[in-house]
Amino acid sequence: MASRLAVGKLPPDVLARLLDKYRLEDDRVVLGARIGEDAAALDMGDRYLVAKADPVTFATDEIGWYAVHVNANDIATTGAVPLWFLATVLLPEHQSDEALAERILSQMYSACKELGVSLVGGHTEITYGLDRPIVVGHMLGEVAREQLVTSSGAQVGDAIVLTKGIAIEGTALIAREKEADLRCRSYGEEFLARAQRYLRDPGISVVREARLAGANFEVHAMHDPTEGGLAMGLHELAGASGVGLRVDAERIEILPECRILCQEFGLDPLGAIASGALLIVVPAEEAEPLLKLLGGEGIAASVIGHVRPRHMGTLLKDHGQVRALPTFPRDEIARLFA
Repeated sequence: MASRLAVGKLPPDVLARLLDKYRLEDDRVVLGARIGEDAAALDMGDRYLVAKADPVTFATDEIGWYAVHVNANDIATTGAVPLWFLATVLLPEHQSDEALAERILSQMYSACKELGVSLVGGHTEITYGLDRPIVVGHMLGEVAREQLVTSSGAQVGDAIVLTKGIAIEGTALIAREKEADLRCRSYGEEFLARAQRYLRDPGISVVREARLAGANFEVHAMHDPTEGGLAMGLHELAGASGVGLRVDAERIEILPECRILCQEFGLDPLGAIASGALLIVVPAEEAEPLLKLLGGEGIAASVIGHVRPRHMGTLLKDHGQVRALPTFPRDEIARLFA
């Protein structure tokens, strides 16, 4: 009997096998379904159309706003500008009313307005078997042919830059979804409010830093670490590019509230869903100018490692000890809701 799959993304080996088995592409597919890539790119003649689909199943109090931004992030990592958004909104039976539907649509409208995106369609439905709303977002964008960036372009010797720190999304989700539990554990109002605001401050959007990097530097690869956290984002980047990585744990900014909440629940910050951080891979000589530009725009960033030949592996240096970078087939946050 086949073993049951855990909550979270499909295991990479399972997904890779299924994608290879059921692949259907035509000549206009520039970038199709591959492990580690954030979006698809289609040849539209003078430019590429970039497309992404991603669901939101937590953060139900701001689910509409959230869905727009997580999809826009993946468009931005390709060097494209997010332009058009569609959403499938599934609402739970016996728990939904017009006010809930309007709240979610209002949130999507607000997020789209922030990004200069048009809300162009989708589907709404009251669905049986749900205990919370689910929004599946679909974002479209455009990029000039010569400006497309992928996750597969990292080159040996490149520097790996991480923006903001970890785990912005994971911290906000814990603080929002476990608020009552945390209050019982004597966490105060100020701490909880600060952690819950992570969605907006430092914020889960990476569109601005992706545009700044792409417009001013020779970006070889960008990747948006989401489920499985920074660790899985780095593994996906390495796998897509066919390279190895060496990452310095002491250079990874673990945000204060993230560190505290992960310790409280016995979670590893490296494996907590990390939207809001962006991995930018540039030639080593461009790393410091990139950090200076981002810092001048109020975006914290650091060089956390370098790209190495594939046979050298994907490694983590931690307090002088070098070991394999851990994998998190199941996101650490998902363990809280199993």
